[in-house]
Amino acid sequence: MRTIPLDPQASWVQLCSTQDDWDAMDPAILDTMLVRLSLIRAFEESVLDLAGNGLVHGPAHSSIGQEGGAVGSILPLLPGDQVNGSHRGHHQFLAKALGYVAQQQPLARDAPFDGAIRETLQGALAEIMGLRNGFCLGRGGSMHLRWAEAGVTGTNAIVGGGVPLAAGAAWADRMAGTDNVSVTYFGDGAVNIGSVLETMNLAAAWKLPLVFFIENNLYAVSTHVDEATAEPRLSSRGLAFGIPSWRVDGMDPVATYMAMQQALSVCRAGQGPAVIEATVYRYFHQNGKLPGSAFGYRDKGEEAAWRERDPIEQVGREMIRRDLLTAKDISDLRERCRAVMEEISAELTVMEGNRRAVRSDLWPAASFRDVGIRSDLDEISALPRLSQGTAGESTKRKFVDVVADVMNRRMEQDPRIVVLGEDVHRLKGGTNGATRDLAANFPGRVFGTPISENAFMGLAGGLAMDGRFRPVVEFMYPDFMWVAADQVFNQVGKARHMFGGAIDVPLVLRTKVAMGTGYGSQHSMDPAGIFATAPGWRIVAPSCPADYVGLMNAALAINDPVLVIEHVDLYQQMLPAPIDLDGIIPPGSAALRRSGSKVTVITYLAMVQPVLDIVDELDADVDVIDLRWLDRASLDWDMIGESIRRTNRVLLVEQGARGTSYGGWLADEIQRRLFDWLDGPIMRVTGGEASPSISKVLERAACAGREEISAALGELLELA
Repeated sequence: MRTIPLDPQASWVQLCSTQDDWDAMDPAILDTMLVRLSLIRAFEESVLDLAGNGLVHGPAHSSIGQEGGAVGSILPLLPGDQVNGSHRGHHQFLAKALGYVAQQQPLARDAPFDGAIRETLQGALAEIMGLRNGFCLGRGGSMHLRWAEAGVTGTNAIVGGGVPLAAGAAWADRMAGTDNVSVTYFGDGAVNIGSVLETMNLAAAWKLPLVFFIENNLYAVSTHVDEATAEPRLSSRGLAFGIPSWRVDGMDPVATYMAMQQALSVCRAGQGPAVIEATVYRYFHQNGKLPGSAFGYRDKGEEAAWRERDPIEQVGREMIRRDLLTAKDISDLRERCRAVMEEISAELTVMEGNRRAVRSDLWPAASFRDVGIRSDLDEISALPRLSQGTAGESTKRKFVDVVADVMNRRMEQDPRIVVLGEDVHRLKGGTNGATRDLAANFPGRVFGTPISENAFMGLAGGLAMDGRFRPVVEFMYPDFMWVAADQVFNQVGKARHMFGGAIDVPLVLRTKVAMGTGYGSQHSMDPAGIFATAPGWRIVAPSCPADYVGLMNAALAINDPVLVIEHVDLYQQMLPAPIDLDGIIPPGSAALRRSGSKVTVITYLAMVQPVLDIVDELDADVDVIDLRWLDRASLDWDMIGESIRRTNRVLLVEQGARGTSYGGWLADEIQRRLFDWLDGPIMRVTGGEASPSISKVLERAACAGREEISAALGELLELA
């Protein structure tokens, strides 16, 4: 047997600062480091003080002790560079925000902490307290801090959840032709999360300008890194993906500064991403102002040893040694930082007897609760409408060809649209032909992805939030959304509302229902019922090519995430399709396919035609409503209400499983709105409890079909 040693493609080094490095540092940079470190420390002390007095509703994830990694790594960034962070992200937010402010206002020991500096500190503290003058208007709190103008795209409460979003920001910069770099901050606990590793692979494969900055503070809550992985040198993860990696002492701001300079040079040169692991230490427990030793998972000796390496003390000692300042200067600076934070805290609170309370006039109004979940649709107000999706000259076309035709038309008209998904660039239009000709017609705008739904869905989310592009993502099957559920629901769906209601998230997610194809339980679901319960998403379900044109055009113009549900049963059908591929069918536009007086039948997607066939066979006197828009904000309640007030009976028809049923939610909403007009309970046609099986017989039994529709409609007609 012969073995051949293999070397990784990328470099992996431990970077340590020397005395010469400290001596070579520009005094102005050291002064900047000291001021930012001191302000962030005073800010965090104020947060802990407020939390200790019950004035922070929710967590207070202090970064005290970890400031050196944030300040040292963010100082080399340029104004156009972007950062996002983790649930413990106050120091990252402030380091970048203060750097942004410093472009217009001096931020130095001899300059006052007023104006924009003070406003930044107050806005961040107000947000952590949940107040209306916070950066996210009180909705984000401690874990969701965003200031896009300053280059902070958002901190994130889901461990590892923000990493794919940062890849989207990096990709947007590369697509826009800039040399900007994005930095994503996350902890040792996130390193083993699938979305992080998926994103490392994707960023390396696509050479994205993205720095993965690992703050290794040794503990994920109370679990030591040695317990969580066999290789606790976490920067080693980069080697598996060919990413150059650095390991550095994060308590040393100069070493961190130099490591970031080297990483940025790699990214700006177009060589792809970089990894930096900074070993740091949080002085307190996961949340609150008690040390970890108070909970028994750390000892006081360990905590004391790390405190002796405090980054503020290090920078201060070196500046004193170089005669750049005195110990009194440092003391005075610390006192000024504490004083400004005490003033800001006092402005946000009021004394009630002998205790402090949050100023009641600073709370957001309760009426602000649902504002900004979705766009107000002003962006589509001037677009031409297709009232029933059938206007104009038409020709017979395969449904799936119309899907491709619409995307070709829109990409021709809108250079911001990009397409991502597995195999979308090959196989003559992906696995079904829905992306036919796109890769050839629009080179550099159609991207076949690795099989990593979390990574490319999150990347698309970050791309959409960036605002310069409109991503269209294809999931081969809707069941795959569970793989990417964090990005789909926690990130993309909640982003606009969570960050204050103003951020646009123009993203289209296409997927197809494949019931009846024999692909079994993990490839056959109808996602409408799940998405209808998730805030932030709009949903369209076209039942014919004419509708597809208007609904997809609307989806690509709206500044919200839109799920476009297709069905394999429709793909190969030859149906009338409009020659003119412009015009929209806006939200709130259901279609009345048949008119009658005895029953209101409500359905969507591939169940529309079977319902119409049965209505015609029975010569039934019923309304048939094709919903087209399915989300709660976009339903056509005018049409639904007018029909039910006339017929007084309702039949909801869908194909999929009862457990994830769309009709369950809709039936409840109809009863809440129109109960007085109902002469009997709402009847529902759905599949069974089980997901469809591969056996042809069991698959048919699991799905609703013509027999079930006919039986239910016949029963209702007898009662009418």
